[in-house]
Amino acid sequence: MNYFELFGINNSFEIDMVVLKAKYLELQRAVHPDNFANASERERLMSVHKAAQINDAFNVLKQHDSRAQYLLELSGIELAHETQTLKDPMFLMQQMELRETLEDICDSDDPEQSLLDFQQEIDGYISEMNHSFSQFFTVNSQASLLSAADNVRKLKFMLKLSQEALVIEDKIFND
Repeated sequence: MNYFELFGINNSFEIDMVVLKAKYLELQRAVHPDNFANASERERLMSVHKAAQINDAFNVLKQHDSRAQYLLELSGIELAHETQTLKDPMFLMQQMELRETLEDICDSDDPEQSLLDFQQEIDGYISEMNHSFSQFFTVNSQASLLSAADNVRKLKFMLKLSQEALVIEDKIFND
């Protein structure tokens, strides 16, 4: 089952989240187990199964990174269980520098401002990577899809840094 088809939207990285959410609610209402309370056991199980599929599809499509990864899977490029590493030394060096910056935030003169600056920098990178993915994916050649896959790998690094920044934020504001 193609998640995009399930929601009746185009296979595209750029999707309207309002439309996605509305279709999600509409589908969930249609298959909600309460609607099948008087149905056969098989129909009730099918309802629960379909609701779970809809939830899974929505969770994949609502996040940029999982949606990008899913689009690549539909194009024959599997990232989920891969062991391939990034071979971009400039990006890896940037990651090391960003990690050092993140580690130093709590010891800075103004940790709150340092954290805000860091989060804005990461958000900028994430935005750039989303835009780049969209461009690579739209070209739809083997080379551009491989570039899109590398872009997703980089995006995952940045999202992980963003999550780590949230942990630092909790630490700063709860101390």
